[in-house]
Amino acid sequence: MTERRTMIVTGASRGIGAAVALGAARRGWAVGVNYRTQPDEAEAVVRSIRNDGGEAVALAADLGDEAAIVAMFEAADRQLPPLGCLVNNAAGVAPRRLRLTDLDAAAINALLAVNVTGAMVAAREAVRRMATAGGGAGGSIVNVSSLAARHGAPNLYIHYAASKAAVDTFTHGLALEVAADGIRVNAVRPGLIDTEIHERAGMASRVEKVAPRLPMKRAGRPDEVADAILWLASEEASYVTGAILDVGGGA
Repeated sequence: MTERRTMIVTGASRGIGAAVALGAARRGWAVGVNYRTQPDEAEAVVRSIRNDGGEAVALAADLGDEAAIVAMFEAADRQLPPLGCLVNNAAGVAPRRLRLTDLDAAAINALLAVNVTGAMVAAREAVRRMATAGGGAGGSIVNVSSLAARHGAPNLYIHYAASKAAVDTFTHGLALEVAADGIRVNAVRPGLIDTEIHERAGMASRVEKVAPRLPMKRAGRPDEVADAILWLASEEASYVTGAILDVGGGA
């Protein structure tokens, strides 16, 4: 990049989001580190970036709240350079292994509010700032989907899988809608990644159980997913839009 621009990473206080934020700063981006309930962890990511000479701020917002998302982008407008990329990484997860018969509408809607509606609202705010038709300089959006969208996650978290399938369709549609406005829209679909998400979902031993069954015989690392996201966000992927890149060790 010849001129520093901002990348907002949602859900960036830990896991894949933190790896994206740290990697983006090393590549010259100013970074908006979004968090919902982990201010200390988000500030630790910000400190790490600043200690290495980068530019970052922590941005509090619940991605299930439209007003909070709008306020987050407005805070980034005030504190950081112009927006050049949004990474839609924040996601709601099931609190434990669930079948559809265990779910009520409130649980389904709470997850969809973050994974689908929140991602779409965040993308809307990014497009409003980056679209060349509105005076922006273009940019990119990278949505974080999941290989669960492909296999459906039966007997596990079927509503999460369905939400990520919606993200895939949204990625394709938005890519076509904003291509002429200088904005590229792509998605990464991680498979089994060694993060705390499994513990949050009540399956702390899932990585150890599932990894040996994968073609590569191991879980992925957050930085491996981050590298794919950052490539899609970069000018190296300047002719790539509407793509969904699987990062799942062959699964």
